[in-house]
Amino acid sequence: MNILILGSGGREHSIAWAVMQNPKCDKLIVAPGNAGIAGIAECASLDILDGAAVIGFCEAEAIDFVIIGPEAPLAAGVADRLRESGFLVFGPGAEAAKLEASKSFTKAICDAAGAPTAGYGHFTEAEAAKAYIRTQGAPIVVKADGLAAGKGVIVAETLDQALEAVDDMFGGEFGSAGAEVVVEEFMEGEEASFFVLCDGETALPVGTAQDHKRVGEGDTGPNTGGMGAYSPAPVMSEAVTQKALDEIVRPCLAEMARRSTPFQGVLFVGLMIKDGQPRLVEYNVRFGDPECQCLMMRLGAQVLDLLQAAAEGRLSEMSVNWAEDHALTVVMAANGYPGEYEKGSVIKGVADCPEDSFHMVFHAGTGRAEGQFVATGGRVLAATARGNSLQEARDRAYAMVDQIDWPQGFCRRDIGWRAL
Repeated sequence: MNILILGSGGREHSIAWAVMQNPKCDKLIVAPGNAGIAGIAECASLDILDGAAVIGFCEAEAIDFVIIGPEAPLAAGVADRLRESGFLVFGPGAEAAKLEASKSFTKAICDAAGAPTAGYGHFTEAEAAKAYIRTQGAPIVVKADGLAAGKGVIVAETLDQALEAVDDMFGGEFGSAGAEVVVEEFMEGEEASFFVLCDGETALPVGTAQDHKRVGEGDTGPNTGGMGAYSPAPVMSEAVTQKALDEIVRPCLAEMARRSTPFQGVLFVGLMIKDGQPRLVEYNVRFGDPECQCLMMRLGAQVLDLLQAAAEGRLSEMSVNWAEDHALTVVMAANGYPGEYEKGSVIKGVADCPEDSFHMVFHAGTGRAEGQFVATGGRVLAATARGNSLQEARDRAYAMVDQIDWPQGFCRRDIGWRAL
């Protein structure tokens, strides 16, 4: 098969790494890709938000299967355009992608499906949102309704923080994503990420993980796109996983199908678990980053077969083969992230790190200059390792971090601390 992956992050590098291991993959192109992806696949310059451009590229390159990595092209309807042109594609259409692109849409789906989630209010004006917050009190969660690259969520400990978050969102802090705001009850418990492949009818779980959203050790400081993750998530027992499927995922999928917008792709189910009861925090309609790096490390070559089955409506025939192992990824970010950071610093030592089915440094924000890797983004590398225990995976991941010479970067040194 000739395969095209859309995206440029650590998620897409790890998907490409897994897909490349499958003998069905004849040619792999990633657009636009990054410097690390260029080491294993062809990278192409392409506007991945332009459906017509993507279709033209697929025709020119005789692409058989398109895997869409990030949320923006999904929300822009690129999967719809590809399907209309007869291409096999993994990822939901724009209407189904509203499960991530609109927090209020997801809440409406949960209401209709009876899925347990946080109590909420949906607002298009700042004063109404503030009045609701004053009535509810703090702590409380303020969310930009639209896509904000994982950053449009403020967990406000005080009323002042919550009111300030409303002003920021309606004031344009998150662009058009904050034109509408959802204010939610603060849910207590332990968070976990649950990944489920869907083909419109069948839901097939493909793994659990726990992310570290805050920039500082001990989960302190501002939220980021994710500073590390591990898989599986200990809190996702068989009973909790089954409850999440029965009470949240399947009822919501049935409601989507009832609305004639069946969901096909991967559902990233963000859960809050307290006393064995899962509640939905949010849906994303793509693999999480950096959770994806852990999942791909554990799943390997079967990923291509599973994604193809989801795209072809054959998930009922499939099963997932899990090794009894653990994976952990440590994100290396540019100093200053998630605030202002410099680009262009040189990264040494990556080539000295092992590359095998137990060790990979996945690239996110990297480029090449004068034969060397340089940082081009905020989150730059994800040192990812597998082991028989979480401790072994963690030791291997940090051993790779220690081999990398990048004074302008930093990482958290406590990834996996909750589980360990």
